[in-house]
Amino acid sequence: MTETACPQRAEFAYRPPYDDLYIYYLEGRVQEQGLAEIETYIGTWEEDGFSFVFFSAAAQTVVETLVQRQPSLTLIDHYQMRYEDWQGERISAFRAGRFHVQPPWEAGAQKPRSGPKLVGEITLLLDPGVVFGTGTHPTTRDCLTALELLFQDTPIETVLDLGTGTGILAIAAAGLGSRRVTAVDFNRLAVQTTRHNIHLNGLDDRVLPVQGRAEQLVTMPADLLIANIHYDAMKLFVSTPAFKAKRHWILSGLLRSQAREVERLLGDDGGRIVKRWTRDHIWYTYLGAHDQG
Repeated sequence: MTETACPQRAEFAYRPPYDDLYIYYLEGRVQEQGLAEIETYIGTWEEDGFSFVFFSAAAQTVVETLVQRQPSLTLIDHYQMRYEDWQGERISAFRAGRFHVQPPWEAGAQKPRSGPKLVGEITLLLDPGVVFGTGTHPTTRDCLTALELLFQDTPIETVLDLGTGTGILAIAAAGLGSRRVTAVDFNRLAVQTTRHNIHLNGLDDRVLPVQGRAEQLVTMPADLLIANIHYDAMKLFVSTPAFKAKRHWILSGLLRSQAREVERLLGDDGGRIVKRWTRDHIWYTYLGAHDQG
């Protein structure tokens, strides 16, 4: 393996972490005791009282046993699909400004060095697992652009990333020089995935993954708040004193009508929009500040 990535060679050496996914859709919350010992078990995504349990091989017997042991569970359906179909795209390296985001399974992928602010290109290793957030969504790209712009002339020591997903924005902030980053997500599997990506990038000492609700953990102090998150979660904290205490903020994940409402709330509360990005007038991203005395 060479020390620097070669896109041409990586193209031929591409190998995703899984060929097929075996997904079991259950009503109820899965207790994971014993599942972690199964080699093909990937993880469990929980949402609104339902669970998606992921394996890299068929696990019908395992899941049936799980349902027998946990009477509160009901198996609704199961699916088999290609890993890339689940993610909606082939996961491959891409560039966004100074950032070179690369899956660790591509040829040439190397562990980025940690330490002081990096000069020039910043490599981020990102393994999304089965969590959505490969970095290619327009809102994520615009958040990376906003981060790079903010860090050009503003020292940002502490960052709070709400709705971190795979951890890409939290890791990017650390790559730009932040000394303490808290990466928050309500979903346990997202937090596990973020922890894995933090370790891949050698940033265990600077990025802390935390499971919790954005509207509760927004109270954590930070120089910068990042929230690429559902509007239903954002509207719960964007008018709070805790949000107003953040000197800098990046808000994203907003559709047009939602963006209008956020702009109204920001204007009412003294938030100053420094720059806005829009993709086809569908997705909106804001870089802003609260001017503090």
